[in-house]
Amino acid sequence: MSSLQRKVQGVLDELVGGGAETGLQVAVFHRGALVADAVAGVADSRTGRGVTPRTPFFSFSAGKTMTSLIAHLLVGTGAVAYDTPVVDLWPEFGAHGKANATLRHVLTHSAGVPGMPRGIGPAGLTDWSRVCSALADAEPRWRPGTATGYHSFTFGFLVGELARRATGKPMRQLLHEWVAAPLGLPGSLYFGVPRPELHRLARLEDAAPPPDSPPDGDALLQPWELRPTAAMGNDHGILQADIPSVGTFTARGVAAMHAALLDGRLTGADQLREVTAVAFEGTDQVFGTPARLGLGYPLGRIGTAPDEAPTTFGWIGGGGSYVYADTATGVSFALTKNRLTPHFGTARRLADLTAAELSG
Repeated sequence: MSSLQRKVQGVLDELVGGGAETGLQVAVFHRGALVADAVAGVADSRTGRGVTPRTPFFSFSAGKTMTSLIAHLLVGTGAVAYDTPVVDLWPEFGAHGKANATLRHVLTHSAGVPGMPRGIGPAGLTDWSRVCSALADAEPRWRPGTATGYHSFTFGFLVGELARRATGKPMRQLLHEWVAAPLGLPGSLYFGVPRPELHRLARLEDAAPPPDSPPDGDALLQPWELRPTAAMGNDHGILQADIPSVGTFTARGVAAMHAALLDGRLTGADQLREVTAVAFEGTDQVFGTPARLGLGYPLGRIGTAPDEAPTTFGWIGGGGSYVYADTATGVSFALTKNRLTPHFGTARRLADLTAAELSG
């Protein structure tokens, strides 16, 4: 047992034993080797079913790492380039001044359509054609490429429709054929969980009752796009749908995916350097906070300034999940959990522990 395994397991047991968390997984690869694979707690508080390393968790926006990877693999096929205009594959998207938007703009959340059109709520996310038609007809909040703002749910549909038009295949199929199957990760990475597999999933729970949604006025995102709830993450319609702005995975599976990205099994070294270089820097128009983005990922480790960990890239997920990879240290980290908290204290603690242990 590695030193990191012992330390991570100790933290997980403490968090569950003290009531701060219900069920968690942490997996860490270092230079291709699995050095921590720890679990604690229960996957379903109603039945007492325990968490195992094979328990998938719906992890909200942490699934965007899978979406971004599909975009990079698509570029690797030569079907598109990062500066390919979206309209080359999706002509309808050019409406209302969006004709200059490129895949690069989509990946840096600078395409100008951060929010889902107002007529579409959570239930509407399961209708791919309706969502994509609404996005094609949307008026941009800014000229593509001139500003950035978190594209919470629109991100996955923008990448996914480009991929679908280029390959003729939906994102769930591309994730399986391009990533999960070649890496030997069946049942570990999902956009849309098959109905027979739903019983394996962790059941999410809210740490506290969700607050009432205030009127959103002219906000860039609808309230539900920013406020994860267990009801949404447990909904079988959402779980089975191909919604590649969110994803379901095991910590071991998504960490193995990033380990393969780091060691060159999925992309070449030159493309990885391009992907993880600063591609857009500015103020996030949704949150009003500084943003430094690579192609498809925020740069920097959670809880640190970007310049303190400039070689890390990944995504946080609403409720506290977190995945990241570090090109300098060869570390690939993933945390999944089923108690949805409004903070990322657990993620920061475990990511800091991992970075300190594997800094060499």
